[in-house]
Amino acid sequence: MTQYLLSMPHDSAEEPTMATMEPAELEAALAAAGAFIEELTASGALVFAGGLHPPSTAVTVDNTGEHLALADEPFTRAPEYLGGFWVIEAPDQEVAVHWAAKASKALGARIEVRTFQEVPA
Repeated sequence: MTQYLLSMPHDSAEEPTMATMEPAELEAALAAAGAFIEELTASGALVFAGGLHPPSTAVTVDNTGEHLALADEPFTRAPEYLGGFWVIEAPDQEVAVHWAAKASKALGARIEVRTFQEVPA
């Protein structure tokens, strides 16, 4: 079965985290995300999921030259960044989009669907 990445963008200017959310807002978001993950798990579609800290917490590692270089910053700067994701298995993109629509409704956010590449036979 094909694997898909369902990703949730966040606004880079805001960099929301669970620690900065109002308690009631956090509780509602966790409940919605939990219910969605339970549904994915029950269907057998969930591979794994996770939430990411904002880009300002990133370390970029570059060991392509003579010396290791570390930068306390994201690899790229953009108006939005990947805040959370689910990796799912689905028979086709239509089913993956169906799951993304459920995530979008549950979390009140846009969701991007991307297919993982497979090595050609």
